[in-house]
Amino acid sequence: MGKAGVDRTPVVHNTIVDCPVYDGMKKTSIILAQTTSGNEVQVTDTINAYFVRVRLEKDGQTKVGYMDRRCFGERGNERGNRKMK
Repeated sequence: MGKAGVDRTPVVHNTIVDCPVYDGMKKTSIILAQTTSGNEVQVTDTINAYFVRVRLEKDGQTKVGYMDRRCFGERGNERGNRKMK
């Protein structure tokens, strides 16, 4: 059952370091894409203490994968580097 009032809208974040986007939640998973410092990705879910689920555009295609929270600073929290509207 979902919780009422939970915002599930993707949040745009900028990476602070070069980071891979994995197809799973292990650093031994296949790398789907490599981001560089300053790339924008949409965080769609905060999976666990170490990884977040992201969506990004790479080579004209939308990729969905997992990134280490440390790629965003402040442990990838929602307020850490949310893009201001």
